Amino acid sequence: MRNWACTLATASLVGLFLLCLAWELWLAPLRPGGSWLALKALPLLAPLPGIARGRLYTYRWSSLFIWPYVTEGLVRAWSDAGLSARLARLELALALLFLVAVVAYIRRSRRGGTPAL
Repeated sequence: MRNWACTLATASLVGLFLLCLAWELWLAPLRPGGSWLALKALPLLAPLPGIARGRLYTYRWSSLFIWPYVTEGLVRAWSDAGLSARLARLELALALLFLVAVVAYIRRSRRGGTPAL
């Protein structure tokens, strides 16, 4: 049986990846027709296999890995307008949701609630 934190972390990471791609390619790109800023989604694929498998080491380093996405969400929610600002708030929410799930998974594994893989 999967841990709720593992499921939430995986879902929020996939959601963040899809949001970053859609945002910069179709929904509100910096330039019409898409932007190279869509490449910011690619690093999100690095922790995905370890997160989905529940690997504790991946959870630990990804808790630091997510902060640039939190920062971008804060900055663009504050500075952008319209759809871009709403997408930035969604990015911030997904990144924080991921962080909460990661911290919960790490804490639970330290108490012996899940096996440390």
